[in-house]
Amino acid sequence: MKKPYLLPFVSCLIFMVFQCEEDSIPTMEYEQNTLIASKKIIEDLAASSFCNESTECKFIAFGSKPCGEPWSYLIYSTSIDTTELEGLVEVFNQNEDAFNKKWDVVSDCSAALPPTSVNCENNTCIPVYQN
Repeated sequence: MKKPYLLPFVSCLIFMVFQCEEDSIPTMEYEQNTLIASKKIIEDLAASSFCNESTECKFIAFGSKPCGEPWSYLIYSTSIDTTELEGLVEVFNQNEDAFNKKWDVVSDCSAALPPTSVNCENNTCIPVYQN
């Protein structure tokens, strides 16, 4: 089931969190919880996808480490609204990058390797990593 309201809802939610008013400044914990909630919505949308052929499977860089690399790669299929998912991921990545800069977040800076391919097994997209 496609949820066309998801992108505008999450975009507004994230915008409200990062929009600072003079009388109300969000705390780091509040902004972090908002990012966590957005991440769950995105992961749930990707998890709702299914595949019939390997050509339906895709992946996208997900998250923004303080060093600029993604935290991971999100696996999904074209059975869902991919434009919506990709838009949500783009907004999330930008907001996590802004959060990292605002709060001086640090990480190990290790690079998450993208899958070399993604196959469809039992109607689920599975990442393949080759050495």
